[in-house]
Amino acid sequence: MKVELIYEKTCPNIQAAREQLLKAFNQVDIECRWQEWEVSDNQTPAYARHYGSPTILIDGIDVAGEKPTDNPNCCRLYVDEKGKFCGVPNISDIINALSINTKPSKKVQRWKRNTSLFPVIGVALLPKLTCPACWPAYAGLLSALGISFVDYTPYLLPFTLFFLLVSLTALFYNAKNRRGYSPFYMGIISSLILVVGNFYFENELFMYIGLGLLISASIWNTWPLTSLKSDTNCSACTTPKN
Repeated sequence: MKVELIYEKTCPNIQAAREQLLKAFNQVDIECRWQEWEVSDNQTPAYARHYGSPTILIDGIDVAGEKPTDNPNCCRLYVDEKGKFCGVPNISDIINALSINTKPSKKVQRWKRNTSLFPVIGVALLPKLTCPACWPAYAGLLSALGISFVDYTPYLLPFTLFFLLVSLTALFYNAKNRRGYSPFYMGIISSLILVVGNFYFENELFMYIGLGLLISASIWNTWPLTSLKSDTNCSACTTPKN
């Protein structure tokens, strides 16, 4: 899939168009990558010189359905979902164009991101086998289920730290294109609460608080961004043809 941003260097809506593209990429959950063409640059291909600024092409097709024109030296106006003029393409139009070649849905992708929490939750909720007198009872229960008894207590802390690291990595990766690094910082705080509360103070309340904050950080990180609105007015702007 080829994504292109065409602009004229004096256009006031260039940065807003870039931000709109970033948000659309994030919501479709694919890698943010596009080619930019400045219409007066000698290296700009001929077809890119036939669009106003800013224009977003995906596989050579304008996301707003505009056709090339012989008089493109102008800013473009778009009509948003409320019927108002704005200087950037609607995020819904960009998402629809991006989604044509993107099979996984946004909900599925967000769900996959949150699966990194499952091992942390499972390990954190495992009871510590600190009472040797209770081991025969555990062994009898597990034997009835056909499972051998193993004292896993010494491995709980390293496994918890490992899975927390995996979850924090998921919060950190590509964070600037989602909710920034605030969910990552929240994840670090929740991880400290979980580890200190569960393994130092041995307090279940701290453990549940840490897990709750970690889950909240993950949901916050994957929550879809709101679309960007632009009220920029320009005397050189023209309305795209229908």
